[in-house]
Amino acid sequence: MHRLIPATALLAAAVLATPAFAQFAKAEDAIEYRQGAFRVLGHHFGRLGAMANGKMPYNAATAAADGEVIAAVAKLPGTGFVPGSEAGHNTRALPALWKELPKVKELNDKMVAETGKLAVAAKSGNLDQLKAAFGPAAQTCKACHDDFRKK
Repeated sequence: MHRLIPATALLAAAVLATPAFAQFAKAEDAIEYRQGAFRVLGHHFGRLGAMANGKMPYNAATAAADGEVIAAVAKLPGTGFVPGSEAGHNTRALPALWKELPKVKELNDKMVAETGKLAVAAKSGNLDQLKAAFGPAAQTCKACHDDFRKK
């Protein structure tokens, strides 16, 4: 079962990445793409957070697998923020996001860097390293949510 989870997650990430190589046919496609990537990211990030915060028993293998998925999927959502996908499909992106795309890209780059560090910590098999890396990674998510996501 533990081997099935990372394999399934990586397959989901690969499927989600496929549209990124082609133009989105419709704005809704871009919205669905980024929302799907955020859902996968949130699922795995949530489990690592639960382990880091003592709300779930620490499991080194699960942490390592989740860290891998997070590092891969964190690179995906940015490609879904394309002109024309500002509204519709229950997007929670605020209008400010579209006016500040360079800042959003900068924040996304920070998220990719910090989730990469989180993945390394998650693979270490050391809960203290996971805890230390989780906070900075979580802050990069929060930074975008605070300024560019509807509550």
